Amino acid sequence: MSDPVWWGGRAPSPEALDALGEGTMTAHLGIEFVEAGDDWVRARMPVDARTHQPYGRLHGGASVALAETVGSVGAAHTVDPENFAAVGMEINANHVRGVRDGWVYATARPESRGRTAQVWSIRIEDGQGRLVCISRLTVAVIPRDRA
Repeated sequence: MSDPVWWGGRAPSPEALDALGEGTMTAHLGIEFVEAGDDWVRARMPVDARTHQPYGRLHGGASVALAETVGSVGAAHTVDPENFAAVGMEINANHVRGVRDGWVYATARPESRGRTAQVWSIRIEDGQGRLVCISRLTVAVIPRDRA
């Protein structure tokens, strides 16, 4: 998609994106939004004790939490926030590289934005730009009073 996808026609600021995660698992895991473009949004997450599995590597569940966060928050900023919410329905993930420390970066892009459902692709990379996880998220667009 090359046209702007954001509600109001402008990419949201990292601060606006972070605001949805205040006081939630997003904040607990240290996920921070870093930028957004015409049709993508990017966040980072630390690889540390909060996100490790028992062998000292990035936990696959933490990668999925990052992917769902970035895709869902991106989707939430493409709909009228007064009337609609975007919530995850299904996610899949392929973990292809282990990471022991540093940061991982997730970039989400919409593949399809329908009236009641959206599909987002999320690519998670390490600090050297190597693929760590590739994920696809299906999001339901629901009336705000059902959120």
